[in-house]
Amino acid sequence: MSGARRAGGGAGTERVIAKLKKSVENENYYEAHQMYRTLYFRYIGQKKYEDLERMLYDGAILLFSHKQVESGLDLAKLYIDTLKEGEFKPEDSKFIKICRLYEEIPVENVDKAAFLGTCLKWSNYNPNTAIGHPRLHQHIAYSLWKQRKYPESRQHFLHSCDGEGCGSMLVEFHTAKGFNSEVDLFIAQTVLQYLCLKKHLVAAVAFLAYTTGHPKIQRGPPYTNPLLNFVWFLLLAIETSSSLSAFTVLCEKYKKFIDRDPQYIEYLDRIGQLFFGVPAPERPQGMFSGLFNSLLSAMNDDSSDDEMPPTSAITSPGPSQTSQHSRKGPARNLETADLD
Repeated sequence: MSGARRAGGGAGTERVIAKLKKSVENENYYEAHQMYRTLYFRYIGQKKYEDLERMLYDGAILLFSHKQVESGLDLAKLYIDTLKEGEFKPEDSKFIKICRLYEEIPVENVDKAAFLGTCLKWSNYNPNTAIGHPRLHQHIAYSLWKQRKYPESRQHFLHSCDGEGCGSMLVEFHTAKGFNSEVDLFIAQTVLQYLCLKKHLVAAVAFLAYTTGHPKIQRGPPYTNPLLNFVWFLLLAIETSSSLSAFTVLCEKYKKFIDRDPQYIEYLDRIGQLFFGVPAPERPQGMFSGLFNSLLSAMNDDSSDDEMPPTSAITSPGPSQTSQHSRKGPARNLETADLD
């Protein structure tokens, strides 16, 4: 008897799918959407998660392709619910599908950001964080890079482990949007932020990719740009587990270049805590912890005149959004990127 019920249920599902396809062919999208939802609840009840995962993804893409944004988005949300309900493992095949669904949602849609947030939360392999899987961030970063949404792409690269891809994207970002005087700022901020996330190896790879790939930067080190030299020395100090005094001397020597952006002090304070044993402040003290500045003040009084690369004044306040050149999408494919 139970076998007969299962056979009847399977036949009923096939009839619904056949009717669904006919509705799409006849451009009766509302009816098709409702039938997708009917199958969703039926498959959930039967715990047919693999079939449901494929059906919802294909259905969402089909509806998006016919400009049925709200219906496609609804199925995309049900797709993520299915990944959670079916306890699917976060892996590349699912990340590719999620990225495609995300691309299909129009930028102006108010649910686009929330959808991505839900996807990142599902992808977490560490339940104690809400950052998302580095590989999913990498897929999203390349998607945004392809669309020339460079600032958004950079944010996702920061949460990935693809320093080479990030450095290459920043080369295109600067040549397309930045001034010549900002060539150092684009990579300096990114490296410091990577270091604040304790990703010193990724930061080093990003720095190397940017400085070797940028047509305006002469091959180094040392570099003709003082801020690039500072970043290089900082990465070297971390790699060699240098002392706090060496870190302090380095920051003091390049202080006028660090001062170009007030956030650099904030980043360096955190980097000092993570890599050089600077104690964290006991209580909040505004933008700066105070400790870092006091160390610099002490070095101003009695530091030696150790030889450092020559410096020159730079006055640009930060990366601009003024378009100067036009370049085409990612020079590197995600498939060939260094994976985490």
